[in-house]
Amino acid sequence: MMRRRSLINIFSRSYSAVVRDSAELTKIIKSELKHEQNTLPYYLIKNELGSVGNFTLEWDKSESKDVVLRRKNEFGEEIAVSALLGPPIAEEEEEIHKKGLFPNTGLMKVCIKKPGLSSILQFDCGCIGKCEGGSEFSIQNAYYLPSSSSLGDSVYRGPLFSTLDPRLQDALKDYLRARGIVEDFTDFLLHHLHKREYVHYMEWLQKLDSSAID
Repeated sequence: MMRRRSLINIFSRSYSAVVRDSAELTKIIKSELKHEQNTLPYYLIKNELGSVGNFTLEWDKSESKDVVLRRKNEFGEEIAVSALLGPPIAEEEEEIHKKGLFPNTGLMKVCIKKPGLSSILQFDCGCIGKCEGGSEFSIQNAYYLPSSSSLGDSVYRGPLFSTLDPRLQDALKDYLRARGIVEDFTDFLLHHLHKREYVHYMEWLQKLDSSAID
């Protein structure tokens, strides 16, 4: 979740007393809703950022935590990316704002399938905003799966990525870049995932506001 005030923090922002009845809770919810409506997060000031490139945004349902993007290149190779908002970055909130960073990381699962083969290469990746602008991604794990059904815990997927020769790590990262996992793409993902989270939070507040609280 993005770093925002919890309802407990909301209470302390304008109200020192503990909520004692539904009228006060409703008042606080309305206060937070108004605050959010009038204060767009700095990282969402731009309506769009980056580009999906040759990918198509295939799945972006509001009830789902993740989004799915897919593309097929000229050789028939299929690349699918499942992404969701990750944990907060390891920075103080004041420093995050000062540096203009996205407050959360992004998590990506990149699956690549060659035409005519059942095997899949799967990369677990993270992306993060950079102080100077833009973003970068890293690979946490690289798996070889004999087929899409080979997802059990007993299947050997490969060594720890961090134990691989640095040259092989760099080569695998270049392999993903050549398939569209580039800075423009991760810029888009980070912006889009944070925007979705903001919209979800606003919808949640509106539902609270419209609900009868006994």
